[in-house]
Amino acid sequence: MKMYSDSRLRQRGLSLIVVMLILVVVTILGIGGAQIALLGERSTRYDRDYLIATQAAEAALMDAEYDIRGPNTNANSRVSRFTLDNTGMFVSGCGTGPVSATSAQGLCVAPDDTAKPIWATVDFLDTNASTARSVEFGAFTGRVFKAGSTGIQPELAPRYIIEVIDDAGIGGDVSARPKMYRITAIGFGPRKEVQVVMQTGFRKEKG
Repeated sequence: MKMYSDSRLRQRGLSLIVVMLILVVVTILGIGGAQIALLGERSTRYDRDYLIATQAAEAALMDAEYDIRGPNTNANSRVSRFTLDNTGMFVSGCGTGPVSATSAQGLCVAPDDTAKPIWATVDFLDTNASTARSVEFGAFTGRVFKAGSTGIQPELAPRYIIEVIDDAGIGGDVSARPKMYRITAIGFGPRKEVQVVMQTGFRKEKG
């Protein structure tokens, strides 16, 4: 009778070990599954934020084109100043505010090829109306861009700078090449840490 009891106790002890091992495996699988789900949610959220920032940057590029070309009836419109002959309004290191029809805010003279690109030196997070070297969406066009910390939208309005550069697409004497514009824009996601920078060249029609 004693031998039978000892055998049954050993079986119970072995069963307990097996159950504990199964619980450990299930727990590890559960933790792994939760981590995978969390990473997937984070990845999806980042993709969403990146898309919002991308759309904001594209909107800023378009707003800059309205700033240069029009149509623009805003009181602070600078359209008439963007001519092939009027390059003196562009400032070395980029102009600052305040916003007005004669403002050089965000207008930059491109450095030579050996210097650091001007767009890499501008603090696009500076939103001070007097010190900012970049232009907030709508400042010179009157267009509206919805932004803020409430809801799923860009935390900050997109911004841009405009450089005057030689039109390398035109042949002939390098010193006599006409001018064109290089626009660099930044868009923000629901968190301002999510940023997308876009750049395009823009030629304004004569006349």
